[in-house]
Amino acid sequence: MTVTPPGQRERLSPNQLAKQEQIVEAARQVLARDGLAGCTARAIADASPLTKSAIHYYFSDTDVLVDRAMAAHVTTFLDDLRGVAARHDDPRDKLWAVLEAYLDAFTERPNSAFLWFEYWIAVSRADHPEAIEAMLRSVTELFTELLADVGVIDPRARARALMSYLLGAVVQQRVRRRPFATLREEIESLCLP
Repeated sequence: MTVTPPGQRERLSPNQLAKQEQIVEAARQVLARDGLAGCTARAIADASPLTKSAIHYYFSDTDVLVDRAMAAHVTTFLDDLRGVAARHDDPRDKLWAVLEAYLDAFTERPNSAFLWFEYWIAVSRADHPEAIEAMLRSVTELFTELLADVGVIDPRARARALMSYLLGAVVQQRVRRRPFATLREEIESLCLP
């Protein structure tokens, strides 16, 4: 009798779900530390209480595991940005605080920028753009909300433009760091009335 791995079953037990989450968390740690190339089943097993064979049992496809770990990174990142927004009452203060926190996150942890771009390249080469689209949509939705609260015309279009600007700014900040005040002026001319 063939046993179907839990990742392919329709329903998982609470114990199986907990083990999958342990594996995803270990993969997040490995990705943050070693990047995409270093995220192997062996490295994930070393970072978790489970064995390499358990990793393969719960995730027969490492790409699915990496997708889940990257989605978890984005979810945590967005939760952090929403936490920054929650500390402000004025819509403009929220917007600027979130944008500064967004850029600071990549400055403080430069490997995270490499990881995002590395991941995007890998899934593009694998013709699996849905993962990237989901990430971009999540972040763009946050910016759309913030821009709508400020009262800009067509906040969704402005949020997409802002997202493109920020992706470029993250790369440029690695080459030549510019103060947030300078970036803020550029963002104001791009997004705000």
